[in-house]
Amino acid sequence: MRLFRSNEILGIAEDALVFALEASRDTHPNEYMGFLRGESASKLGLDRKGVVITDVLVMPGTESNSVSATVKSSTVPNDLNAIGSVHSHPNGVIQPSDADLATFGQGDLHIIIGAPYDRDSWRAFNRDGDPRVLDVLDVELPDPESFFDFTQADIDEELREQ
Repeated sequence: MRLFRSNEILGIAEDALVFALEASRDTHPNEYMGFLRGESASKLGLDRKGVVITDVLVMPGTESNSVSATVKSSTVPNDLNAIGSVHSHPNGVIQPSDADLATFGQGDLHIIIGAPYDRDSWRAFNRDGDPRVLDVLDVELPDPESFFDFTQADIDEELREQ
């Protein structure tokens, strides 16, 4: 298991994007909100350093309506694999609002998905709200059961690689 990672975000796994699009569609006319986690590209079989977004986390207790989604701060992930957030804009506008920009400081990357929630209705932004390119990658995702499957030897090996 890769515990430490390069800061470069290489892309989003196809399955993670499909999940976010479907969750946004299912939540309409309310906003959807989730958090992004990633895995080392090498763990996914890519011969590159960096991270691929592999997971969209749904936080319990998220409250949403047609113009906002609010997550309890105590449920926000705080781990080395946390990357940023994803949320929908039911009005179809795929630009960050002032409220979005106020929350973008948490994480490196933020995805906004607009109605009609298809493959062409999403964009990625950095923490300053500037658009950035994010490739969709066809990678095989790791088994979620293996998330905590590591030993002290694994940690020591990764530290030597740094």
